[in-house]
Amino acid sequence: MQRLTEIVLEKSVAGAFSLLELSRWVGGTSDRRFGLLKRALKSGEVIRIHRGLYSLAPRYLRRKPDPLVFAQWIHGPSYISLETALAYHGWIPEAVYAVTSACMDRAREFETPFGHFSFTRIPQKVFYTDVTRMENRGGQGMESFLMASPLKALADYIYARRVDWASTRPVIESLRVDEGSLAGIHPEALEPLIDNYASRRVRRFLEGVRKDLKR
Repeated sequence: MQRLTEIVLEKSVAGAFSLLELSRWVGGTSDRRFGLLKRALKSGEVIRIHRGLYSLAPRYLRRKPDPLVFAQWIHGPSYISLETALAYHGWIPEAVYAVTSACMDRAREFETPFGHFSFTRIPQKVFYTDVTRMENRGGQGMESFLMASPLKALADYIYARRVDWASTRPVIESLRVDEGSLAGIHPEALEPLIDNYASRRVRRFLEGVRKDLKR
């Protein structure tokens, strides 16, 4: 077993790590660190997920890493949103096979050993409004990720998918969001989101949802 594999097994719960974490775990020069990484990659004990992001090979993993933790490392600043966030919160019944995120930078798509990652640029006044850091077991480094609230994920969906909705009805009929999920939202919760988007389409949707919830 390569020395780097032993270090990652000791330090990382999920078996995934970034170059930044590697620099904290391994002393000495950068040449030494890259030498360890190069040997582990060549032996197949470590695989490359994306530039600066790595994982132990499946045979060494204690458990399969959650792909959600990779998103903001692959392309950021970003947070998980759209269909992935709606599925995570249990608002839509369909399985989601790509990790969908909102980002500040230009839209990008990435294919990795742990799945497909899609990033859509969503202009906002305050990018992280209604975004929460979620913690997996361990709660540090590659064990946490940023997640949009269901309402924010819907607002991002309206912008990204260019749908022209102005009420809760198409959310229920097209996305199959349960009416009970929407009924549990207080209308005042939409105020920060309405103010956060310049898009008229998004604002019209959120204002329509607020109107429906007040009935």
